[in-house]
Amino acid sequence: MPALYPAKAELFRTLAHPVRIRVLELLSEREHAVHELLGRIDAEQSNLSQHLAVLRRAGLVRQSRENGEVVYSLLVPAVRDLLLAGRAVLRDRVQDTAELADELDRAEDAS
Repeated sequence: MPALYPAKAELFRTLAHPVRIRVLELLSEREHAVHELLGRIDAEQSNLSQHLAVLRRAGLVRQSRENGEVVYSLLVPAVRDLLLAGRAVLRDRVQDTAELADELDRAEDAS
């Protein structure tokens, strides 16, 4: 198997946590200090730090120090497009599910 597929699988494993998805969404808007992220994400500081470390190791975010604060920013702008594509896939799945539910309702009404 070409190395591409395991690399893609590892990327998706990195993204496979709600806290990391939310961090990336926020960083897609603009850079954030850690205290700002904590204010917008329901996670303990130690837990958030672990998720940020995973994202750093994956090369998706970077940290810097500004005015004594640790600030995170998105390192790979294409992550924003990936997150938007994920939303589009979910939207299509929900639409398909809604259409199926409507079809089932119509079939039950016809019985």
